[in-house]
Amino acid sequence: MRLSLLFIVAFMAPAQVQHQEHPPQSAEEYARVLEHASRDAWQKPQEVLAALKIRPDEVIADVGAGSGYFTRRFAKHAAKVYAVDIDPQLLAMIEKTALPNVITVRAAPDDPNLPDGAIDTVFLCDVFHHIEDRTAYGAKLLKALKPDGRVVIIDFFKRKLPVGPPDAMKLSEEQVLADLRAAGLRLVDRQTFLPHQYFLTFRR
Repeated sequence: MRLSLLFIVAFMAPAQVQHQEHPPQSAEEYARVLEHASRDAWQKPQEVLAALKIRPDEVIADVGAGSGYFTRRFAKHAAKVYAVDIDPQLLAMIEKTALPNVITVRAAPDDPNLPDGAIDTVFLCDVFHHIEDRTAYGAKLLKALKPDGRVVIIDFFKRKLPVGPPDAMKLSEEQVLADLRAAGLRLVDRQTFLPHQYFLTFRR
């Protein structure tokens, strides 16, 4: 299972594009879905960047980077970005952009394969609900953080939405809080401007 966005969201009207639980068959098709222009309207990437307040010396890990939707944006503001995904074809697409401060990382389904104590911000957008043992995974994210680092989780509300995975696949905020609390992380901030997703920040 990929750690990038593992679904076809309804980037167009729901009647035109129906959600599927499985990703497209090719990386190229998948990238077209991830990069569809209509995503910006609800993902609000510029507002997300503003809320993160990225420092020029910051090191960010974009876990489940996919085709680089957020990676490219982070690279304009941070010192270094680790683009993490288990799909080598998607990572190859990111490498083709030749961004000098982006390092691609081939992850395993249960391990982001990040260096210990090296990351200021671990960022997971629409990924956490696909991780099976989230507490164990959260502990690995914690291990990768610098002492004052943070983990940012953006994922879909557990209710009926025009985009995102089936309701059964979604995680409630309470479940995410419990999973990461068990991993040694505590909630320090909650942003509420995204229409379909919660935006949670954790620290050790």
